[in-house]
Amino acid sequence: MPKKIKAPFNRSLEIDPGEAEGLKSSLIKITSPASFEALTNKIINQDLFSVIDFLPDSFINLLFIDPPYNIYKKFNSNTFNIIDSEKYEAWMDSWLSRLVRLLKADASVYICGDWRASAAIYNAGSKYFKLQNRITWEREKGRGAKTNWKNCSEDIWFFTFGKDYTFNVDQVKLKRRVLAPYRENGKPKDWVEDKDSNYRVTHPSNIWTDITVPFWSMSENTDHPTQKPEKLLAKIILASSNEGDMVFDPFLGTGATAVTAKKLGRRFSGVEIDEYYCLLVQKRLNIAEKDKSIQGFSGGLFWERNTLSEQKKNKQE
Repeated sequence: MPKKIKAPFNRSLEIDPGEAEGLKSSLIKITSPASFEALTNKIINQDLFSVIDFLPDSFINLLFIDPPYNIYKKFNSNTFNIIDSEKYEAWMDSWLSRLVRLLKADASVYICGDWRASAAIYNAGSKYFKLQNRITWEREKGRGAKTNWKNCSEDIWFFTFGKDYTFNVDQVKLKRRVLAPYRENGKPKDWVEDKDSNYRVTHPSNIWTDITVPFWSMSENTDHPTQKPEKLLAKIILASSNEGDMVFDPFLGTGATAVTAKKLGRRFSGVEIDEYYCLLVQKRLNIAEKDKSIQGFSGGLFWERNTLSEQKKNKQE
């Protein structure tokens, strides 16, 4: 891929020609049955359908799936075209049905999609799993529309393999500013008084408005057209897995799932067909050896958008 000329202050990650071979040596390909140990903390550079039957049984605690949405989109060397809803659902079922045997009995499954894919995700996911919820998160980037409502939200469907599953609610609470603080007998009620601002720690809901989509001035940004934020993955990984658990992503892209899992002390693995994206994943994993920060998450709490100064202060303390 030709190197683009970057604007000032553009922190987007790229692969320099001199580092490509070193990064490539860390990737793996699987052509025979693989053990859990062989996959652990490794990135598989292959087409999902060529590797799926070689993966071991019952090794995944958390399965995060961010497949190509049913829209036209170019992913570096690969392109996904719009197909009718029934065909999209059949395509989903063709790989989802084969991922089932990879799950542990108490595994959780999250599947991403937009409003066009809602029926397909519900139908395909409900065939194999128990539906627990649907998260809607605000994707604030995007152009306006002249003949329709601007589309600025996406969904993540939350399934579990069985009735027993992990959900660490205390690890995914949100720290939110209180704009109209209520007092009782002169004391704050259900909020904390701070010399700079007032905050309330709240339980997580299925509406997420605190997510910032990666952009050019963020160090986690890449040129992937549908990159998910590390903060979004952190919510899911902390809620639905424990330290040491295996987090698996069959459509890894540029690696937000693997990188965030590593930062949070989980095992990880994933499959990505595009070699350049795999190199970006490996570069991000190398950076995560020293930098485990996740924008919007500090002090064990998720912060709403536009509270950067408070996050920095909390991190220093």
